[in-house]
Amino acid sequence: MTIRVVVADDQELVRSGFAMILDAQPDIEVVAEAGDGAAAVEAVRRHAPEVALLDVRMPGMDGIEACRAITRGGGCRTVMLTTFDADEYVYEALHAGASGFLLKDVRRDDLVHAVRVVAAGDSLLAPSVARRLVEQYTAGRPARPDPRLDALTGRERETLLLLARGRSNAEIAAELVVSEHTVKTHVGNVLAKLGLRDRIQAVICAYETGLVTPGAPPPGGGRPGGASLP
Repeated sequence: MTIRVVVADDQELVRSGFAMILDAQPDIEVVAEAGDGAAAVEAVRRHAPEVALLDVRMPGMDGIEACRAITRGGGCRTVMLTTFDADEYVYEALHAGASGFLLKDVRRDDLVHAVRVVAAGDSLLAPSVARRLVEQYTAGRPARPDPRLDALTGRERETLLLLARGRSNAEIAAELVVSEHTVKTHVGNVLAKLGLRDRIQAVICAYETGLVTPGAPPPGGGRPGGASLP
């Protein structure tokens, strides 16, 4: 299957460079380029790509606002591009629904790999890294009551709690004493019931709804969270 991509960056040389690299791959097709966030949103609506690469800082509608608009529409996953390696940008991008975050000096092979990973439904940021960022930015903020959590079974709440601590499927299976297949089922149910796109969004949800408190010791004896992706 060909992965259809929209590339958005206000710097033409950067934008065309990324597009050339991606278009050279046999399984990737760049269907549109955009110079600002509004044009990126329109390109996604018109071409229905699997992945959109969005520069964080663009004139008018920036990349993070464009990411929110694109992820609300569903179907297209986003990767944010920036020259700034700053936690606040990563957190804002993840909160907006981004599935990945890359610096613009990314190597050619890593850029191609990122598009393929995100198109396959995975995230580029390990849950344990997301947990650190979410703890930092939710500390001291009141949790927002969310009736969606009432839809979860007890075992699904346990799964969400462990997801929020950065556990991999194998680690969750070991802690709950179930098979990895059962864990995948629980994870799928959690994402579906809460309307979440991926495990990273699950981490954010667990903290913002108060299921996990920033700074609280992790379950399972304080063992640090793993960084494995599904």
